[in-house]
Amino acid sequence: MNPSRSEFITVRGLQYHIRHWGDASAPMLFMLHGWMDVAASFQFVVDCLQRDWHVIAPDWRGFGLTENADADCYWFPDYLGDLDAILDHYSPGRPVSLLGHSMGGNVACLYAGVRPARVAKLINLEGFGLPASNSEQAPGRYARWLDELRNPPTMRSYATQAEVAGRLQKTNPRLTDQRAAFLSEHWAKRNECGEWEILGDPAHKLTSPILYRVEEVLACWKAIAAPVLWVEADDTEAWRWMGPKETARIEIDRRIGFIRNIETATISDAGHMLHHDQPQALAELIERFLV
Repeated sequence: MNPSRSEFITVRGLQYHIRHWGDASAPMLFMLHGWMDVAASFQFVVDCLQRDWHVIAPDWRGFGLTENADADCYWFPDYLGDLDAILDHYSPGRPVSLLGHSMGGNVACLYAGVRPARVAKLINLEGFGLPASNSEQAPGRYARWLDELRNPPTMRSYATQAEVAGRLQKTNPRLTDQRAAFLSEHWAKRNECGEWEILGDPAHKLTSPILYRVEEVLACWKAIAAPVLWVEADDTEAWRWMGPKETARIEIDRRIGFIRNIETATISDAGHMLHHDQPQALAELIERFLV
């Protein structure tokens, strides 16, 4: 495995963990992980890159080794604010190559539309967004959020690191034993009682009281100036949250149509965690697009 190094910087009042691979003099490539994931998740893709890159990947607030927000819930715009500060720290005034997976892909696409001059090229790995909402859902959504605040969510712990690896493989059966063992070291840590705790703030599991306003999102996507590589997995589990595959496919294609300069690709024999399932194929796509 290519060695990585950790750095801690202050981002909007939080101690942020930034993972680096490669020489600092190499071209920069920022990688943004998804929900309930960590920056180390990109290790297998980094190992497959053929060119020299300085890969910079943060643990989002409340994930991995980055501090929790010390609040009872998280607000999506905070990820945009954090990313803006991180890019100003490492690449002030210079456009960047930006890759995001799932939630990270959503952050990357929004940011590229809000700050089009800051993004030179954009790679979205299954950052589809969420199902469209309507105003009639608002009373029930707020009520659900208030109910969850009374009974905050928790994270279960595991007796051994092997159990953590098994949990990862349960979610993604394609994950090899070796990769699951590696990820378990970064996805959880051992506490004072000897149990393994997931490195994710339970507050991330709270229902958002704010409805997903898809037309606002698409207005941002329409403003993206950078070329975009949109990558999907042929066996994605996105339908679990996007709805029935037939209707969700129509909606996803509609959303793609709002991005002006876009190239699409599908990776075979891969699920939603395509950077774990087929890192070699993904690395080839990344470098073909960026170089």
